[in-house]
Amino acid sequence: MAAAGPWPGLWVVVVALLLLLLLLLWRRRSGGAGRVCVAVLGDLGRSPRMQYHALALARHGREVALLGYLQSRPHRDVLRCQNIRLVPVAELSGLRVGPKLLQYVLKVLVQSVQLLYTLLRIDQPSYILLQNPPGLPSIAVAWVAGLCWGSKLIIDWHNYGYTIMSLSHGRSHPLVLVAKWYEKLFGRLSDYNLCVTDAMKKDLWVNFKIKAVTLYDRPASYFKETPLDLQHNLFMKLAKDYEPFRPRAVSPGAESSAFTRRDGSSGSVLKARDRPALLISSTSWTEDEDFSVLLRALEDYERFIEEGAELPALVCVITGKGPLKDYYNGLIQKLHFKHIQICTPWLEAEDYPLLLGSADLGVCLHKSSSGLDLPMKVVDMFGCCLPVCAIHFECLHELVKHNENGLIFRDSQELAKQLKMLFLDFPSLEGKLASFRENLRVSRQLRWDQSWDQTVLPLLGNRE
Repeated sequence: MAAAGPWPGLWVVVVALLLLLLLLLWRRRSGGAGRVCVAVLGDLGRSPRMQYHALALARHGREVALLGYLQSRPHRDVLRCQNIRLVPVAELSGLRVGPKLLQYVLKVLVQSVQLLYTLLRIDQPSYILLQNPPGLPSIAVAWVAGLCWGSKLIIDWHNYGYTIMSLSHGRSHPLVLVAKWYEKLFGRLSDYNLCVTDAMKKDLWVNFKIKAVTLYDRPASYFKETPLDLQHNLFMKLAKDYEPFRPRAVSPGAESSAFTRRDGSSGSVLKARDRPALLISSTSWTEDEDFSVLLRALEDYERFIEEGAELPALVCVITGKGPLKDYYNGLIQKLHFKHIQICTPWLEAEDYPLLLGSADLGVCLHKSSSGLDLPMKVVDMFGCCLPVCAIHFECLHELVKHNENGLIFRDSQELAKQLKMLFLDFPSLEGKLASFRENLRVSRQLRWDQSWDQTVLPLLGNRE
């Protein structure tokens, strides 16, 4: 009997690879007309810009595969849209073997295989629209998937991944240098590029030789001032779980929150007398936002009141999830205020714009790791005509106009003075706070759908 060849399994592998190649070629011939994959190697529920992309594409008749982690629920408009299909990517955990560098390399390798497998399982798209960061390994994997599909790759640059990495490791760390090289190399392989500021557009060209189109973050249509009756409903809902929203005293014959009261006989809603001012901030609780700045400013604000300044009590709401939330909650618990209450809720996607539209002032502590991106939270606040105090960084002037739609500060002392100045005549309809709000009302800023149609739609051309 003839001896078997030295590699009896080799033909099986070759045949399997050929069959896979034929399958990919057949699916490629089937075309990707009208289909787009919108992808982010992160939590879809906390990636509003990518959700907006998906909704805009669906509005123009495209079939959208929205790919990412499903840690938190996306907006209900996304869930209800028949043209959008959620494609979950399982988040990796448990790769804690050996040194941290080895863990990171293993994670990148496993994510690469996992993401490529997921991308090749969806129906062939004409375009892959990818968020960066995180770009390692997603840019390279999306490029490979695009080669297999014959799809065009569009990168939406929100920031640079290597600058975020440098917050933990320093800019000269070998891992940071490799990440920068990677973004520069694979970023050039894209077909089109979007970015969030003109400053980033210039930097991409000067340092990476990548041509990009600026698509500013714009508020979605549901970011707007909240009517008083909806404010009351929201406050009553939040009062079930959070003490600061509960009334200081019970009003007979009325349903009351800390901020509003509904008359039991007429059903009309009024602002509560001597209500506290509502201060709101949102965060991902990461290193690029130092919330100790706000906490120190609140300590000064408390001192102003103790020294006799006629200022309102404050309810400070800080929304969001992230790795440093427990750390800052520990700092908050050590504070003992008489006139300030702080809570850190996680809001449902539909409640967040309602709360922004009900607040008196927003605070932004986002400091861009690159100095080139703008905080989307401020965009949403402005959509709700909510004035903002924002910490200074290089390109913030593209969004926040000092003394026009808000104020810019550099440290906790300056923020404390701004809070004192803005709330001295609270709740009067005159003064700086009211002026900023009125400026936002009359500015008639462009909304996301209009901006997207003007900027992105021409890149995609007519529907195939």
